[in-house]
Amino acid sequence: MKNNNEKTEMNKNISEESNVTSNFIHNIIDEYVEANPDNKIHTRFPPEPNGYLHIGHAKAICIDFGTAEKYNGLCNLRFDDTNPTKEDEEYVNSIKEDVKWLGFDWEDRLFYASDYFEKFYEYAIKLIKKGKAYVDDLTPDEIRGYRGTLTEPGKNSPYRDRSVEENLDLFERMKKGEFEDGSRVLRAKIDMASPNLNMRDPVIYRIFHATHHNTGDKWCIYPMYDYAHPLEDAIEGITHSLCTLEFEAHRPLYDWVLKECEIENPPRQIEFARLNITNMITSKRKLKAFVDEEIVDGWDDPRMPTISGLRRRGYTPEAIKDFCERIGVAKSESIVDIALLEHCLRDDLKLKASRVMGVLNPLKVVITNYPEGEVEYLDVDNNQENPEMGSRKVPFSRVIYIEKEDFMENPPKKYFRLFPGNEVRLKNAYFVKCNEVIKDENGEVVELHCTYDPETKSGSGFTGRKVKGTLHWVSAEHAIDTEVRLYDYIMIEDEENEGEMKQNLNSLEVLTNCKLEPSLSEAKPGDKFQFLRHGYFCVDTKNATEDKCVFNRIVSMKSSWKKKK
Repeated sequence: MKNNNEKTEMNKNISEESNVTSNFIHNIIDEYVEANPDNKIHTRFPPEPNGYLHIGHAKAICIDFGTAEKYNGLCNLRFDDTNPTKEDEEYVNSIKEDVKWLGFDWEDRLFYASDYFEKFYEYAIKLIKKGKAYVDDLTPDEIRGYRGTLTEPGKNSPYRDRSVEENLDLFERMKKGEFEDGSRVLRAKIDMASPNLNMRDPVIYRIFHATHHNTGDKWCIYPMYDYAHPLEDAIEGITHSLCTLEFEAHRPLYDWVLKECEIENPPRQIEFARLNITNMITSKRKLKAFVDEEIVDGWDDPRMPTISGLRRRGYTPEAIKDFCERIGVAKSESIVDIALLEHCLRDDLKLKASRVMGVLNPLKVVITNYPEGEVEYLDVDNNQENPEMGSRKVPFSRVIYIEKEDFMENPPKKYFRLFPGNEVRLKNAYFVKCNEVIKDENGEVVELHCTYDPETKSGSGFTGRKVKGTLHWVSAEHAIDTEVRLYDYIMIEDEENEGEMKQNLNSLEVLTNCKLEPSLSEAKPGDKFQFLRHGYFCVDTKNATEDKCVFNRIVSMKSSWKKKK
């Protein structure tokens, strides 16, 4: 993790006049298009189906599909399923759902690396016949020992000079399943003294007697990613293979495979910086640990940085794509402040979400001079910034609920909410004045008695005295009882170890006695609202039942992100 001084590095790419950002990839492709005007730009998004996609993958999806859209080209969805021990159909289905949810379409171009296993095998035979690959009997530990270090060259394997005929025979027998897992591998023959460790005779095939989700038990040898990936790109006619920066050191091997396999019109690999966000962990290993250890309730837990988790929490694809556009595409690593992602979400929801009243920590208020049994239905705009969203009727009655934090018996100076003798406005309703405080046997305030001024009704043209405080409220008789879940970041900065992250043990607060206005009785899973003063919320898609809605807080009202001058 980088420190806080680096977390807003991305702002240098953000235009103060618009959301247009720099993109060096497009500059490279512009040159390609100028030199090759008849060639169609073709990209791909190549996830490995060994986990759920996260926010970092969302950036890659936007780059891969977005680049194809910009140049009126094509983008494939391809699963790099070369490791049957870690992959599962569950992950395949979740990835397809995530890409579609973000608004991208691979049309009829859904592919699997496993579709090309026969071709990979044929290319491996070609490399053996050219003397560019050999079967090695060293154990994995021995291979690592022979590999050398960053400062010391590696040593040739004693099996490196096997004849072509012997290598062909052994490789064929590997394919037939005659050898145990880990007993033999096929390695590329490149240069054990190369300063790039990836070029020191990398393993390109290993033995796995495992059932594959797509090919079943047909194969027991599987290609390594660094060998399969360039060939997949070539087979599919990819022009530009866009990868994150950790693959930069692998590019010489990518190009070597294409050259030695004699691929015409080889694709070009271009690397961009991966997405790092404050308060988010995107390591699949760590995210899987959260799931396996039941720290979260699944890959789609709203605290998870997975796309499915963000979707369940209430994020919108428009907000995520806006975020990816704003941060731009850079070559150097940096950390983006999560406040920018939340800013994009608020920016998207502010004109879409109905603004409603919900009391999360209720305090009973009796308006003693309001007629008993009377109910008044007030006209309330659904969203004052978007008149097209219309209005609704909100019931007002003698007994209401307000937030406990909106009353103090002995307030400090400049406290403008409710206290004994003070008057405030109830949002869209009347002025009320606190006259009496009711406490229980423990001295806790449990009820307020107030009076209202019927001349102060909102929208009635009242121009008399002014009050400084306005409170949201809910009619007690009509209130919906519901559960609200307040989520915080699951990972936070460790104050004792600068630059390090630690698990937030208070990442979820469950409120079970919340009161919402009755218009929310018709809310459906996934519906989004702004609860006045509390933030944006959505109906949970997993825990809600026919009898009860569970609301997740998507994001608070307050934004801490500011553009750099």
